[in-house]
Amino acid sequence: MSGPGGMAADRLERAIEIALDPGRFVSDRGCFSFVSELEGVEAKVAQVVGAAPARAVALYETFLAGCYEKAEEVDDSSGSFGMFAADLMCGLVSAGQAAGVAADETATRILAWMDNDPYGFCHRLDKDVAVVLDKAGLAALTSQVRVRFETAVRPAPVPGEQARVDRHARRRWAEVLRTLLAARKDVDAYVELAEESGLTPVDCVTVATMLAERDEPDQALSWADRGIELDARTPHGSFAGHELTELKARLLKKLGRDTEALETAWTDYRKHPSSYTYDHLMTFAEKPARQAWHEKAIDAAMDGTYLPSVMDLLLHTNETERLAQLVGRSADAALEGVSHHAAEPAATELENSHAGEAARIWRAQGVRILKAGKSKYYDAALRDLDRARRCYERAGLGAEWERVAAEMYAEHHRKTSFMSRFEAIANGSGPSRELSFLDRAKERWGGSYP
Repeated sequence: MSGPGGMAADRLERAIEIALDPGRFVSDRGCFSFVSELEGVEAKVAQVVGAAPARAVALYETFLAGCYEKAEEVDDSSGSFGMFAADLMCGLVSAGQAAGVAADETATRILAWMDNDPYGFCHRLDKDVAVVLDKAGLAALTSQVRVRFETAVRPAPVPGEQARVDRHARRRWAEVLRTLLAARKDVDAYVELAEESGLTPVDCVTVATMLAERDEPDQALSWADRGIELDARTPHGSFAGHELTELKARLLKKLGRDTEALETAWTDYRKHPSSYTYDHLMTFAEKPARQAWHEKAIDAAMDGTYLPSVMDLLLHTNETERLAQLVGRSADAALEGVSHHAAEPAATELENSHAGEAARIWRAQGVRILKAGKSKYYDAALRDLDRARRCYERAGLGAEWERVAAEMYAEHHRKTSFMSRFEAIANGSGPSRELSFLDRAKERWGGSYP
């Protein structure tokens, strides 16, 4: 390859091919490291944009073509390869803009990718490219998408009959158009589209946010209220409703309506007590009254029905005594329903000061695994039950541990691979386990390695 940068380009093309490793199947387990190598090469291609944007365009095109060719050889259950391909498309768009590619040409190419997407690389590509497109590019893509939205019709099945609207296509292009109009901060056009295609609470979040960014808090508050009203009509509400409530509180604060802001945050907290809504509430509480609001919030949380969220909140606020009370009054079945993400930190926190309550959580975690029949996690179940035994003994509740052990024998005796190892725990000798490959190797060589 001749010309400035030709040898470097050759090296990069070769690096692209080596990284894609044509002919080798990439399993789901190996996909993460595979994509990491691809990302390393893409970073080098991105460095070319500043000095030789036209050449960077060619490299990105080659890389993207290679990904399409490789797609049949990748188990992309995780979606990481598809996300990488979308990143390449964004890189190509940026390089094209730097190289002076016409905005209409870029928009046409983006839509061509979206039209022919056999591997799902372009799922919500509109959100990704909206971030990298320049002003002219956004305008061009918006214009082309609007044409598709307005002409989403099917030909009449019988000559002389009226053509029918393709509702699926119209919904699809309406969503893309929403994304682009929001990226352009075009409030009026966004509102017109949303009201034409069906206003949702998410639309109200978007419009209220754009108005807030334009420093129009009164108008933004009106849209937040409108969205909250819409969300209240849905059977179970939505995350957008929570976003709108938070936004409303901030807008009220900005308008100097501090008392209303605090009450709005309090109402939202009472609906969903959590560490997140607690922190939001505390931002509106004046410093002298913050402790009182803390007590009020924790009292309300103790009546909460979603145990994992309340446990996390009590940990977040260092309310160890309340956490112990919560665990103490919760049924075993309720504790078994808490995932390890919330349960393990709570049990660890309680082990020293409230060993009996910690024991119940560890027991619940072990039983949770056994009831699910997840034999590959039996090691974790054994560790949990061993910690339960130690906590029961520390709390002077040996008889309670005997009850738990009897429960294991009665309800899980058919799980022979588990029970053969549980006996060691029941007898107080800790979880037994087979030596790992490396442990066996170390034992065989006695610490002397060739």
